[in-house]
Amino acid sequence: MTDPVRCEVGEWVEVERVLLEPADRSPNLPPETASQPMLVWVAGFAMSEADLGDEVSVETMTGRTVTGRLSAINPGYYHTFGDPVPELVRVGRDLRARIAAYRQAGE
Repeated sequence: MTDPVRCEVGEWVEVERVLLEPADRSPNLPPETASQPMLVWVAGFAMSEADLGDEVSVETMTGRTVTGRLSAINPGYYHTFGDPVPELVRVGRDLRARIAAYRQAGE
């Protein structure tokens, strides 16, 4: 069983790092956005033991080495694109049927 606050070497983890400091961000951003650093989260295999919040290097699936602050141990995927739009649920199926009917009528 893994420790929820400490990772071991080779464990799947996520690190957070600053990609751009506020001074390096585009001048076209809204002020509330421009005043914040741009962060990136990268998942990979821990290259050393670390506690949450410690700096640690990870090896990504593509073999890159990225260093950042340990933000999650054994992270999952929590994204969503929202609920399906009822009007769009059948579009693909209906369009394929219409194309098939059009092609059949042309024969």
